[in-house]
Amino acid sequence: MARYTNAVCRQCRREAQKLFLKGDKCFTPKCPMEKDGRDVPPGQHGRGRGKTSEYGLQLREKQKARRYYGILESQFRTYFKIANRRPGMAGENLLSICESRLDNTVYRLGFAMSRAEARQLVNHGHFTVNGCKVNIPSFQVKPGMVIALREKSRNLEKIKANVEANAFRQPPKWLEYDASNLIAKVVAAPAREDIDLPIQEHLIIELYSK
Repeated sequence: MARYTNAVCRQCRREAQKLFLKGDKCFTPKCPMEKDGRDVPPGQHGRGRGKTSEYGLQLREKQKARRYYGILESQFRTYFKIANRRPGMAGENLLSICESRLDNTVYRLGFAMSRAEARQLVNHGHFTVNGCKVNIPSFQVKPGMVIALREKSRNLEKIKANVEANAFRQPPKWLEYDASNLIAKVVAAPAREDIDLPIQEHLIIELYSK
């Protein structure tokens, strides 16, 4: 399964904002974005880049969305094609598809400190959907589905620590979460107002529609 394996902090620098790809480290002074000189794009000529073109703005917005969710280009383009065929706004459909991934759902529920960690937990088979083990991070959850932490995974120290650290976080409205039993039900498809990421999805649609 293809995935990005290079330094993820470079991605934050390239987008000139925190993408929260390293979990709790992003909230500490150890975050590279907090260090002097890290507010410019990576590379030898990062500081010397001039004004961004219209195409450049669209490209950066697409890259930023991909990197938030940890999705490679080919899969993201496939999501766009699916979103474009659905009724409604293509940009909102695209974000809803990304948000409905199982790894993102696990992250939203607080079982992981980052989407990358959530992806790993799903890969290792720690979760079930409607009672069946699912180890595909890109699996699309739908209204009516029930996501649960497997019984044998409930005593893992890492997951217990994550759940405790994220206890203050409220799950999005499209998820109904029973914290005492570590079970969640998908009650609706993710709506745009449920997605708190600073993404201008219309720029992504403009880019792919050329």
